[in-house]
Amino acid sequence: LVGLTIVAVGTSLPELVTSVVASIKKENDIAIGNVIGSNIFNILFVLGLSSTISGLIIKPEALIDSLILFAVSIMCYLFTCYKSRIGNIKGIIMIGTYIIFMIYIIMR
Repeated sequence: LVGLTIVAVGTSLPELVTSVVASIKKENDIAIGNVIGSNIFNILFVLGLSSTISGLIIKPEALIDSLILFAVSIMCYLFTCYKSRIGNIKGIIMIGTYIIFMIYIIMR
């Protein structure tokens, strides 16, 4: 719960600020690349390094979270493929998805 809420928000705030500033300056490549690059680094390098140092035990809840991550990644991919623009409606859908996920995590 703490890792998926407080820690995730705290470590993502710099990426959020960078992406918002880049979007305001019409530097969309930086906004998208910052978020994707950070997530790929966290998943592959940080998780890989920590599991190399000390093996990780995967709980069933983590597999459900991984499936949700996969589904949301597909949603983001489809959003960027269709008209190559993420507008207000898609942004609201993403924020709504995040809120629903947080409610699911807290209730779990």
